[in-house]
Formats: sequence, C-alpha cells, structure tokens
Amino acid sequence: MNQATAQGAPEYNEDVVKLFTLAATFWGVIGFLVGVIIAFQLAFPALNLGLEWTTFGRLRPVHTSAVIFAFGGNIMLGTSFYVVQRTCRQTLFGGKGLASTIFWGYQIFIVMAALGYVLGITQGKEYAEPEWYVDLWLTVVWVLYLVAFAGTLMTRRESHIYVANWFYLAFIITVAVLHIVNNMTIPVSFLGAKSYTVGAGVQDAMIQWWYGHNAVGFFLTAGFLGLMYYFIPKQANRPVYSYRLSIVHFWSLIFLYIWAGPHHLHYTSLPDWAQTLGATFSIMLWMPSWGGMINGFMTLSGAWDKLRTDPVLRFLIAAVAFYGMSTFEGPAMSIKAVNSLSHYTDWTVGHVHSGALGWVAFVSFGAIYYLIPKLWGRERLYSLRFVTYHFWIATLGIVLYITSMWISGIMQGLMWRAYDQFGFLQYSFIETVEAMHPYYVIRAFGGVLFLLGSLFMVWNIIKTIGGAQRDEEAYEDVHHAVAS
Repeated sequence: MNQATAQGAPEYNEDVVKLFTLAATFWGVIGFLVGVIIAFQLAFPALNLGLEWTTFGRLRPVHTSAVIFAFGGNIMLGTSFYVVQRTCRQTLFGGKGLASTIFWGYQIFIVMAALGYVLGITQGKEYAEPEWYVDLWLTVVWVLYLVAFAGTLMTRRESHIYVANWFYLAFIITVAVLHIVNNMTIPVSFLGAKSYTVGAGVQDAMIQWWYGHNAVGFFLTAGFLGLMYYFIPKQANRPVYSYRLSIVHFWSLIFLYIWAGPHHLHYTSLPDWAQTLGATFSIMLWMPSWGGMINGFMTLSGAWDKLRTDPVLRFLIAAVAFYGMSTFEGPAMSIKAVNSLSHYTDWTVGHVHSGALGWVAFVSFGAIYYLIPKLWGRERLYSLRFVTYHFWIATLGIVLYITSMWISGIMQGLMWRAYDQFGFLQYSFIETVEAMHPYYVIRAFGGVLFLLGSLFMVWNIIKTIGGAQRDEEAYEDVHHAVAS
C-alpha cells in the first residue's frame, strides 16, 4: 500500500522501491556467491572444471557486474526513488508505468549482460563491457531513470533540494556520460554481436580508466554518499552534523574526482604529465572524502550510545569508517613510489574490496534493514540478533579478505622486484604464485563468511515481510545492553 507522509502530502510510489529492494537482495547473494566461487578457483584452479562457461575469465565479470550494477545498481535506483519522493514531498514523476518500465528494463539489462559474459560476448576491455546491443538497452533505461528522478525534482513541493538528491543526480548524469563515451563502438552488423571500439592504443586506455575510476567515483561513491546523507540521520534520528560541510563535500568531490583516472596508468605509455595530473588530483581527493566521513560520524554527536543497541546504525557507521579508510589508501596508492610496488598486485584487490565490501555493501545493508519494515508496514525487523550476527560475521569476512590481500599483494610486489647478487630476478613468476596460495585460501574463506552473513539478512527479510512475531530474545539482549 502507498502511504502519505503528512497531511496533504501525495501518496508515494513505494511499489517500485519494494521491487528494487528485493532485487538488490537477490542479486547481492548471487554476486557474493559467484565471488566465492572465483576466489576458490584462484586458490584451486581445478575448480575451473575445464568448461569455457565456468572459467575464471568468464565468471569474474559476472561477479563484478552482479555486485556493482545488479546489487549496487538496484540499491541506488530503489533508494533514490525512496529519498527523492520524501525530500521533495512529491510522488514519483511519470507514474507507476514509467517506474515499472525502469525496473524491469534494468533487470533485463542485468540478465543480458550476465549471459554475454558467460558466453564470451563482450567488448574485451578491462571491465569486459557487454556488447553494443546491451549498451544501447541500458542507455534507454538510464534516460528513463533520469526523466523520473529529475522530473520529481522539478515538480517538488519543497523549495529546497536536500543534499542527498544532489549526490544522486550527479551519479545519474555522470554515469550516463561515462557509459556513452567509454562504450562507443561500431557494430560489424546489426544482426551480429561483434563490434569494434572507436579508439585505440593509449587513447583508448585513457578513456577506459577515465571510465573505470569515475565509475568508482560516481557510481560507488557519489551515489552511495547520497544514501549515507539520508539514512544515517534517519536511523540515528539526528540532523546532519553540518549541512554546509555536506555542500562543500559535494562540490569539491564532484570537481576533483573526474580528473583522477590517469593514476591507474602509472609507468605506461601515457604521457608523464597526465600520470602526474591524475596522482595530484587523487591526493587532493583525500580532503573532501574525509570531510564527508567526518560529517557522517559527527551526525551521531550526542547519540553514540545508540551504537550499542542498534545494529542497523552499526552497519551504517562502520560503512563510513571503511569509506574513510579506502579514501585514504586510494590517494596513497596513487603516489608513484607506492604505485611502483602495488600496481598489478593483490594489494589493489584488497583496496578495492575494503571499499566495495566495507563501504558500499555495508551502507547498502543498513539501507535495506531500514527500508524493509518501513515499506511493508512492520513495526520493526523480525530479529535484531540476526542483524548483529550478520554484522560481525561479515566484518570478520572483510578483515580476513582485505588483510590476506594486503599481505599477499605487498609480498608479491617485493618478490617481483627482488634481485640476486648477480643482478638477475630472484624469483620466477610461478614462485610468486605458489607463495600467494595460502592467502588466496584465506581470502576465499573470508568471502564465505561474507556470503553467510548475507544469508542471515535474507532470512530476516523473509520473516519480517511475512509478518512473523518479533524475536523477543533479541530485544531482551538490547534491554540488557542498555541496563549494563
């Protein structure tokens, strides 16, 4: 049932938010599962099974696209539609027909892309983008998404545009530009899947990493910061610590992030000035990123005690902590002296997953836990104890994952640059691979724990939507914590 937020306010379109929330949960589990499979494939190559469809090379883009665009994308579309309606006091523009078209169109895009990856039908770039017909389909869906979101903003009943909507809008517009420019291809024929990219050589590499880094910057950072600026204040029942700081955070982040991509191409044929430019802007990004982190933390001023009793808020605040850690590590790794050790190693994998699992997934879990009882009209979640289990199991999984990759990556880089007394390389490549094996096993086990935590969330969601009675033991634990 749709509901009005206040007297005279419109009835909000919550049906599409429900669909996106459930889809995000479903695709998240699929993405985590495939991630575990490919982690074990790296540790035990025999698990590739000798089939072309199940090899690491085919399943790796399935995993990355499932967790970024299927899990993360559904979270972004769903929460943006939820937030923009409430902060504008306006029903979603275009009605239920447009909203449903966007939802089902986006799910079709996910399935088309996944099938293309498994069958080997991709453009063959770094991110193994889907072929041209999938790109065209997503372009249409994304334009419809922009129409719905921007139309709601333009017809808003509130004169002020809340800062979360600025982040969401930047995410929508910039991702559209990135998608179109990076995926410009010339089809061989309109009846075939094959195409050729427009660019070539170092220019194409520059476009690829302009896309790659800004996909992180605007899909996985700006968009989820919009989520942070709405759901942390709502869950904590506190106003944003500094609205002025949030505006400074927005504009400085938007301006600086777009220039940082070349730091992925250190020590390549990219001109040295472009490499230095990317590193410089990456280091400058540290300041606005930590400004946003501080704003998220300080929103809990006077309410830190809620972290003892509210595991949902714990997810959101832990996510901000991981955001701060990742946005310190990223600029550090863009420094050429550091990058000479970290580039092409598992250190980068650890860095990426500290942000992806700790920041993006945790803040998404917090939003899902917030939305489920609200959307289905339940008094509260079925079990806070299950949320607590999810938090600690997933946190342990992240710690195992990123620390094993940090150790493996630094060891890997040091072994690659080690020379003997005669000036020859001290280790062969296969020796470095053998040395990394135990850390790959630890990484895979960390992924299993993260997946297990998400299954606790799925069970909690099913019971909550089903209207099951609350878990009394969980609430007794809360009261005990308060009393102590």
